[in-house]
Amino acid sequence: MSTVKINFNSITGEIKNMHAVNNGPIVAGSDQTRGNFLYYKAARIPYARNHDAGFDSRYGGEHTVDVHAVFPNFDADVNDPSSYDFPCTDLYTKQIFDAGTKPFYRLGSKIEHGIKKYGTVKPKDFKKWAEICEHIIAHYTEGWADGFNYDIEYWEIWNEPDLDPDDSVNKRCWSGTEKEYAELYVIASNHLKSRFPHLKIGGPALAWNEDWLERFFENVKEYNGGKNPPLDFLSWHWYGAEPREMSEKGTRIHDIAVKAGYTGFESILNEWNYVRGWSDEFIYSIKTIIGMKGAAFTSACMAEGQKNPTIDMLMYYDARPTGMNGLFDLYTLEPLKGYYPFLIYSKLKELKSEIYTESDDKDVYAVAAFDGKNAGIMLTYYAENDYLLNKGITIEAEGFDLSDAKIYVTDEENTMTLYPARKFENNKITLYLKRNSIVYIEK
Repeated sequence: MSTVKINFNSITGEIKNMHAVNNGPIVAGSDQTRGNFLYYKAARIPYARNHDAGFDSRYGGEHTVDVHAVFPNFDADVNDPSSYDFPCTDLYTKQIFDAGTKPFYRLGSKIEHGIKKYGTVKPKDFKKWAEICEHIIAHYTEGWADGFNYDIEYWEIWNEPDLDPDDSVNKRCWSGTEKEYAELYVIASNHLKSRFPHLKIGGPALAWNEDWLERFFENVKEYNGGKNPPLDFLSWHWYGAEPREMSEKGTRIHDIAVKAGYTGFESILNEWNYVRGWSDEFIYSIKTIIGMKGAAFTSACMAEGQKNPTIDMLMYYDARPTGMNGLFDLYTLEPLKGYYPFLIYSKLKELKSEIYTESDDKDVYAVAAFDGKNAGIMLTYYAENDYLLNKGITIEAEGFDLSDAKIYVTDEENTMTLYPARKFENNKITLYLKRNSIVYIEK
């Protein structure tokens, strides 16, 4: 028997944005009337990073988001509005805002797996590339070139420059060397931060390599005359199977930046999902992502991220219809089991204040919120081990009467189903859960 303790008298912080994603909704219309806009909006997703949007024709495909798509002729006049191709990205960005979500703009290119590279080729003039980005930002935040005055605060410089080593024959995200990326970052971050001091400029969307990150901080300081260049947020990625490993990596990433002399930055894990392995076990991983185990993994990671003070936001990869989308069915666009952690977490976010929770079981994760009148508790039993049995979990609460709380269960057979005929007695209850289950308790 496992025990989870909850104390409504102890506020431990604010509920953070652990339910952000990559990419926005699909609006029904031209695609045989299929869409997920209403479901997406109902989940109240706070931010959508627009990385890899160019893979989906419903977002505008190859004409969307990426710098080389928006500015297709690098030799064109950077100050001439006719040099830019904004319409597809304009529409996609509007659809994200219409869903009640704010875009998180990745400047650079989607990943390229093909034998010929287009957007991932290093810019031939780093200063001009920064000026192009400046005009893209001005279009979306200052109305330049018949643009908009959107509130888009996050602007990320490139994606996963560390994914492949310098001597790789097929570099998928950054064709240059790690030192060349450091130079690009220094030029772009200084230029953009000086032009838009109120916006958040950051990167490097680290794929995995913590040693590379240490060298990155050394290199940018060298290129910047011995001083650290702007870094409002540090973005990094993680794919794995154990939520606590995610949390441990977040702490290490944060500590590397602090050691390099940075303070006051946000640490944002803006790509993550369940992956047991990238080769022999990748098919298993994809099957897991779209099933109940993947949903429980997502819920557990949200709880871990919430409890780690060195992690400020999680951005799930991916809400774009793809094999790594655990929220929506690839074909029908209807919600999968993995949609419900986002829906539940939005309810916690609305309550604002996190309260104390403690689990004595490494496979049981809990996060709770309270606004003084209403309470929400998200409880997850997640097990990477596929042979673990069902589990009894006793919840002991103090400081708020839960006697008439509603208890919803999501597992292989149930989806936000009221737990049958069970009530808190003396603010205590025992629930019997199947492996990989999510419980939401609200009052």
